[in-house]
Amino acid sequence: MTSSDDPKRAEGWESLAEEPAGSLAPNPELEEALREAEAAVEAREGEGQAARAQGPGPAPREVGALQEEKARLEDRLIRLQADFENYRKRMLREKQETLAYGQENVVKDLLPVVDNLDRAIEHASASTGADFEGMLQGVELVRRELLAVLARHGVSAIEAEGEAFDPNLHEALAQVEDPKAPAGRVARVLQKGYRLRDRLLRPARVLVSKGSPEEGRD
Repeated sequence: MTSSDDPKRAEGWESLAEEPAGSLAPNPELEEALREAEAAVEAREGEGQAARAQGPGPAPREVGALQEEKARLEDRLIRLQADFENYRKRMLREKQETLAYGQENVVKDLLPVVDNLDRAIEHASASTGADFEGMLQGVELVRRELLAVLARHGVSAIEAEGEAFDPNLHEALAQVEDPKAPAGRVARVLQKGYRLRDRLLRPARVLVSKGSPEEGRD
């Protein structure tokens, strides 16, 4: 499914990308069936060996039945192994496709933003310089549209200015004296931070207040 209305595929690709491409959890039902078939074959062979060690062998009819049962179990084992191998290959192929094309929905949603940026650049190139205000409004419109696309995919900006410094969300570049911000608060944001739902994408790069000069003398 490639529709942008499919949030599971649009929002789940980044977690798949963290797994090694060659790893794949086997199907528990197939593994259990394989173990049962192997155990049954081994049990039949063990019964035959024990009977031969104890004395005269079983009647020809019993031998024939045992051989048929063994052949049936071996055939089942071969089929289960083939089914599991097909399952493994299919899952690996689907994972590779997800890693390669999992961003498709995000990219499709961003294409209109790129179109509007192209129009803004074209308009600015054709203007004589007097329409600067109109160009600025167009760029702001494109920015709002881009943020809306990111929000639909779970991306949100980290509120930082005026907040208490949090090393889990903020990256402090320096401390500054700021009479408007108490010590330990973010005085200025140099680069916005973003997160994808509850996962940090990029911390906000900030200047942290060390208070006013009067606070430093206390």
